[in-house]
Amino acid sequence: MSAPVTRLAEELKVPEVWIGSRRYATKKARQEAVQAVLGRYGRGQTVDQEDDDLLLRDLLDMHPDAAEKVGPGVDFFRIIPTPRGHHKGPEAVRVDGSKAAFSYQKCLEAPTHRQRVLDAMRTEIQPQVNTYYEFRKTSNTLVSDESNQPLAPADTHVSYFCGPRFHDIAVEFVQAAGGFDAIDLTAETARGLALFTDRTLAERWHEHHQEHAVLGLLSAKENQRRPHA
Repeated sequence: MSAPVTRLAEELKVPEVWIGSRRYATKKARQEAVQAVLGRYGRGQTVDQEDDDLLLRDLLDMHPDAAEKVGPGVDFFRIIPTPRGHHKGPEAVRVDGSKAAFSYQKCLEAPTHRQRVLDAMRTEIQPQVNTYYEFRKTSNTLVSDESNQPLAPADTHVSYFCGPRFHDIAVEFVQAAGGFDAIDLTAETARGLALFTDRTLAERWHEHHQEHAVLGLLSAKENQRRPHA
């Protein structure tokens, strides 16, 4: 009897949820983690703890309008009153001085098909990104292409800052393929692992990305302040 019971328990297990690389057992736990960040700061205060800043950056990347919200890149976050003034919410202060308030609850909503397609497109071309990183590592050129400072492997991010953003490369391809609704995805067997069901289309995407992506290396902090890619 124990084996069937174990299988049933696995089937009923609640899927884990994420913010960036942070894993939470439930949606409630994930929401409480965001609320804890907001609770550590008063209205008008800058988010100055690095872990809190990193969480908000990953959270903002989950917003359905992330590219628009991030704009030219986020410098730092502030905590501001929500429109009705009864609660606190995050505001992104961009590198050009402009500001963008955003709803953390909207970030935590189930991803749209558009978001899932973009996530799948990242997954599809990850081997290209890994190959670029390994080339730079084996050629002893693990240095920031912005500051020219040496990079530790754990502090190295592959970035699109030298050329068009990933978002722009992806959207151009999707539009030529008939739009987001024309792209079917496999079921997500793990976080972020959905893929194109049409493998011919996937190969075309690999080629498009290879042709248009201009990759470079940045430190984690340098990359955090870049536009959403």
